[in-house]
Amino acid sequence: MPAEENILRQNPAAHSQDTDPSETKEWIDSLDYIIESKGGDRVRYLLSALENRAHARGVDLPFAANTPYINSIHVSQQPVYPGNREFERRIKSVIRWNAMAMVTRANRDFSGLGGHISSYASAATLYEVAFNHFFRGRHGGYEGDQVYFQGHASPGIYARAFVEGRLTEKNLENFRRELQDVQGLSSYPHPWLMPDFWEFPTVSMGLGPICSIYQARFNRYMQDRGIKKTDGTRVWAFLGDGECDEPETLGAISLAAREGLNNLTWTINCNLQRLDGPVRGNGKIIQELEAVFRGAGWNVIKVIWGSDWDPLLEADQSGLLVKRMEEVVDGQYQKYVVMPGSYIREHFFGKYPELLELVKSYSDERLEKMLRGGHDPAKVYAAYKAAVECTNKPTVILAKTVKGYGLGEAGEGRNVTHNQKKLNEKELADFRNRFSIPISDEEVVKAPFYRPPEGSAEMKYLVKRREALGGFMPTRPTDSPKMDVPALADYQEFLGDSGGKELSTTMGFVRLLSKLVKDKSIGKNIVPIVPDESRTFGMEGMFRQIGIYAHGGQLYEPVDSDQLMYYKEAKDGQILEEGITEAGSMSSFIAAGNAYCQHGINMVPFFIYYSMFGFQRVGDLVWAAADTRAKGFLIGGTAGRTTLNGEGLQHQDGHSHLNAIAFPTVRSYDPAFAYETTVIIFDGMKKMYVDGETAMYYITVGNENYAMPAMPEGAEEGIVRGIYKYNSLDAAKGKNRVQLFGSGPILRCVLEAQQILADKYQVSSDVWSVTSYTELRRDAHACQRWNMFHPTEEPRKSYLEQVMEGVEGPFIASSDNVRALPEQIRDYLPGNLLALGTDGMGRSETREALRRHFEIDAASVVIATLYQLFREGKLDAKKVAKAIKDLDYNPEKVDPYFA
Repeated sequence: MPAEENILRQNPAAHSQDTDPSETKEWIDSLDYIIESKGGDRVRYLLSALENRAHARGVDLPFAANTPYINSIHVSQQPVYPGNREFERRIKSVIRWNAMAMVTRANRDFSGLGGHISSYASAATLYEVAFNHFFRGRHGGYEGDQVYFQGHASPGIYARAFVEGRLTEKNLENFRRELQDVQGLSSYPHPWLMPDFWEFPTVSMGLGPICSIYQARFNRYMQDRGIKKTDGTRVWAFLGDGECDEPETLGAISLAAREGLNNLTWTINCNLQRLDGPVRGNGKIIQELEAVFRGAGWNVIKVIWGSDWDPLLEADQSGLLVKRMEEVVDGQYQKYVVMPGSYIREHFFGKYPELLELVKSYSDERLEKMLRGGHDPAKVYAAYKAAVECTNKPTVILAKTVKGYGLGEAGEGRNVTHNQKKLNEKELADFRNRFSIPISDEEVVKAPFYRPPEGSAEMKYLVKRREALGGFMPTRPTDSPKMDVPALADYQEFLGDSGGKELSTTMGFVRLLSKLVKDKSIGKNIVPIVPDESRTFGMEGMFRQIGIYAHGGQLYEPVDSDQLMYYKEAKDGQILEEGITEAGSMSSFIAAGNAYCQHGINMVPFFIYYSMFGFQRVGDLVWAAADTRAKGFLIGGTAGRTTLNGEGLQHQDGHSHLNAIAFPTVRSYDPAFAYETTVIIFDGMKKMYVDGETAMYYITVGNENYAMPAMPEGAEEGIVRGIYKYNSLDAAKGKNRVQLFGSGPILRCVLEAQQILADKYQVSSDVWSVTSYTELRRDAHACQRWNMFHPTEEPRKSYLEQVMEGVEGPFIASSDNVRALPEQIRDYLPGNLLALGTDGMGRSETREALRRHFEIDAASVVIATLYQLFREGKLDAKKVAKAIKDLDYNPEKVDPYFA
């Protein structure tokens, strides 16, 4: 769309032909009178009434998603700046220098470390105004604001902490060198690596924004449920304009408006540039984002032009300046940054003679130095103040800046700016001169770090401002609060059999959860999180029991109000029913899972979801949860490639446990029986909330109904560690013995195979329930590693090696997961392992047909067992071939991996 047409679409009336100027003047004069005599509220009411009347009379009014391309806050409404502008300028300049020097020195001394100079250079004013006047620190507890810092701006946050005295020169020297004797600084905000500093990981773009929304909503959830007073806490998120192309960034903004999250402020650093070039070379990203956020119901504040532009805008009686501002596209605005004032005069103002007249008294140098709004503290302060005073909706501030501001020819506003890692001698000197850093010509080439002297006016001012706002930040409390959790002995009914009644492991879990939420010691701390699948998982009985959280309560009579399990929303509801959004649900999990450090209270999230849509779909958010040290339970419902039989390829999960291997804090389990699920959950509650361990428990549960047995005596340790012997069956005349491993619902197939092996083939066997191959593998590897580094000491034995000591192979494993999952313990077994699994694409069929297709059913286990005995010279090949025929097995069937 051509620029002129685009502007017309944004503001149709601005460029239409006025057929009656005198009438127009009367209306405008009337509007001015109402503004001056009765204020803006009256104007808004009258304009709304006129719009409604026009619609009622059939007038098709043009839709305008945008306001003019000028600052939202008029200079006449701008508050007086409360700080010492000169002190703040000096402090900001020093921080700019140190941020640049840190990255430059790291890459000069250790080529290839990377780092980013330009992002913080563009955002320095946005951060410093907030640090000096708005960010509230933690004072005497867990209060204060929660800030999602833009990941690429981390050097500036480190630089400020250095000036504050919280980091040393050695810390800065070790930027991106985290294995040194003196702590280095992580590349981006990583709580896992700097647990007392960073609060939230943000550099995987889009995750910070979506998590900030759900954090703000969770803060309100805590207050509405009477758990913690959080109305004094504000959530801030800083992000880039290019980041808004990530689906997660804008995907949940309607939730923030719908929930009226006035405790949330986003600042989008609109430097108009991403890695390779302009964010919107042929468009206007600020106008685009304004339309999106206004449409979603946010309070939008544009900070586009610095104070230098105010006199010109006031003098622009014709409106041509605003028109020209709207005509120019972002790619051209980027060009103006790198060109001299003469170019700006000719190409920006020169289109209209009236605009040239407007700036005739301005020198080229003055035109070149006119600030964009995001670099003007007065404009930024006014925007922040308006944001925190907004009482009914979230606020987004769209601040126009220059990427690489201050880098000059080294990269200010240029397409190479994002990749700029170091400056040469001249560029260092130019940077020093521009920001008046007191470093000599001899020293400047070394890019030394600089901190104003202790007791200087600047340092006193900096400390005083942070003291007034509650202390330095970012900080993250490292003390984990402890809490009482119920004992397993008090839940014995969940360890017994089901009395012959068939139920799924999902239903067993839901029954346990229903009792846990009523438990006096832990019930109120449990946070059930579901992405619109409560009824799928049989959780609808909990609607009435604990309610679904809704800040506004339930404003309607639900259609199923006459039912016992009706859809009940309540202001103090406990369930977070997120709708169809696994990403949003995972963001809520992160907020709840971090309540122990954010609010000093252990909340216990249970995120229940289709297992296929967990690690596969939101694995990046799971990784962020691990980085931020979240705690809680991930319940992968309707799990298994063949157990979820009718939903087909897109829903059948057989690989999430394989994915989970890569997440160090995730402890993954695939239980077969309800008592196993119970034991694992109680173990998790104790370890996370009593012992203070940092972990997430991933537990898959299925939807297949079968009778649940009672827990065998002494099985508890094995369930938690990953394996225990479920039973043994001796064949009447057999001399061969095998070990059969089963997990999840496929354990029942293994038990069936055990019986067939004994009855038809005289093979004895032990059946083992393997609840976690990954936990077995991690433990075995830890022992192996210790032994390798301590060769002269008595070797350690892993749990797997201990329970398998003296056990006769071969070993055959079958599960509803890919073969690589059991194969990870192959090296630690005293015999050969043959793993069966569900490698390949899923499909819809009966469970029996699917298990035969993937070769994990009882017959498949039998054939695999006999084949392994043949390979070990214990059985004739003809007996294997006969078994294949007797079991009605098609040896020429297609390999399921390629089917």
